[in-house]
Amino acid sequence: MKLANIYGFLRKDLQDIENSLTETIEAEHPILREASLQLLRAGGKRIRPVFVLLSAQFGNYKQNIEQIKSVAVALELIHMATLVHDDVVDDAELRRGKPTIKHLYGNRVAMYTGDYILARALEVITTVNIPKVHHSLSKTLVKVVEGEIAQIEDKYNVDQDIKNYLRRIKRKTALLIATSCKLGAIASGVSQNQANQLYRYGYNVGMSFQIIDDILDFTASPEELGKPTGSDLSQGNITLPTLLAMKDPKFLHELKEVFKYEKEINEVDIHNLLHLLLDTDAIEESYQLSNLYLQKALQSIKTLENNKAKRTLQTIANIIGKRRS
Repeated sequence: MKLANIYGFLRKDLQDIENSLTETIEAEHPILREASLQLLRAGGKRIRPVFVLLSAQFGNYKQNIEQIKSVAVALELIHMATLVHDDVVDDAELRRGKPTIKHLYGNRVAMYTGDYILARALEVITTVNIPKVHHSLSKTLVKVVEGEIAQIEDKYNVDQDIKNYLRRIKRKTALLIATSCKLGAIASGVSQNQANQLYRYGYNVGMSFQIIDDILDFTASPEELGKPTGSDLSQGNITLPTLLAMKDPKFLHELKEVFKYEKEINEVDIHNLLHLLLDTDAIEESYQLSNLYLQKALQSIKTLENNKAKRTLQTIANIIGKRRS
């Protein structure tokens, strides 16, 4: 089952958010406008707006719908901005099977496009007159940037452990999903306790979601990924499967040899590393850790009201755990 099929009852509000995203990134300068729209047209799961809307269902949803939608738009714009910056750092040519802004327009335009989208996100969130929302979002943005710097520092570094990795994906992915849940809840007027429960759900789902993404980088086809298989390794990013495979002396030796040359890594190197990694238990062990986070996510919302939103959150967690593309 596809994720989009389980939250059909949010379709109208999600379409409103999609329309707002298009309106918000309209720019006077033609290159900036086209670059921003290029990213929006590439699509995406819109997971963060979905979590905003679902979490808001535990409060006064209809009464606060406009500020709830504003929160959703702002968080998706922030996510989009980080993707543009990521592609520059990773020198990525494809995202979701389409050319990146960096590839089409170069690094300078890409960086300014990311900055522009982030600025528009901050403009949108100012329409939400809730200090808690601004405080929480600003703290999250600081952590996200710290995570991006940590990823750059850890490139090609084989002397790191799982603790490094978990801290990195927390800041790279989990915090923004957790914040989406929390801010959706706050915008609809839920209690602090409920907002915290939803935040913990989002954090654990976000950790699992990123682990699954990192697994799929090794196991999915280029068509499914929208980019070459093994892209993380070719960019020097050491993810959970690689860390677990490093317990195998043969794989570790080969990885060190390949990483010595850093940017000179070729397809043959990646193919050999993929073959060696898939011969270990790294993929299975990675799924096991992902499942632990999903169980924590489900436990986090166990005491919440048993409504359609809760059941949808539970279903999303289960689908993420079974995701293979």
